[in-house]
Amino acid sequence: MRILIISPPGAQADYLYKALGESAHSLQVTDDLHDGLYLASNDAFDAVLMVAPDVDAIASAEALLPPLLAQFARLAGSPVIVAVLGRASTADRIRLLRDGADACFVQPYSFVEMHERMLALRRASPTQRAEPVSNVPFRLDASTRELVAGESAGESAGEKRLPLSPREFLLIECLLRRSNVPVARDYLSRYAWPESDSVDPLNVNHVITRLRRKFKEHGISARLETISRFGYQLSHP
Repeated sequence: MRILIISPPGAQADYLYKALGESAHSLQVTDDLHDGLYLASNDAFDAVLMVAPDVDAIASAEALLPPLLAQFARLAGSPVIVAVLGRASTADRIRLLRDGADACFVQPYSFVEMHERMLALRRASPTQRAEPVSNVPFRLDASTRELVAGESAGESAGEKRLPLSPREFLLIECLLRRSNVPVARDYLSRYAWPESDSVDPLNVNHVITRLRRKFKEHGISARLETISRFGYQLSHP
């Protein structure tokens, strides 16, 4: 998933960035809610993670509740909105949920539970279900970081599972969102190398070459086409 983390600098932000990055997600970080809204309005995110010491730290941002949280909830693509608070009462959590958050966690919380909740909420999103990728002969399994091919890429005894590296997984995920549409190389770089401000274009080329080889070895009919002087496109007849 493409996840935006809005958090003050510190150990909590570092922990979430590391844990989510190790779970094969593409991440972007900001420490300001208004900057976060601007970023989310100009790029597609699956989830927005808001980290704060308490509900007042969020609400104090020019009366966030409402309208700023509601603006996040109305973003195109319907990203999952998750609040992570250092402390909060039941009334605080209810307030967040009523004003647009999809889930609210209070420290100490289980990262595994939070992560699985985000995945479940995203799978249940109408926007997610409507993504036009049904013509692609595989799916991605985020829990195992594998490409799954088979009968309609569904669960079956004959399915094939192809392990992917973190970079391979993120590049395929990015291209899969826009199947049969060219994706710029610099966007692929930002998506698959979120921790780097500058990525050598050759890095993208090398990962695409590895993926093409894996596709050929495992009989996957989708093609990774080079779009001259622009980027790449995932295509399937």
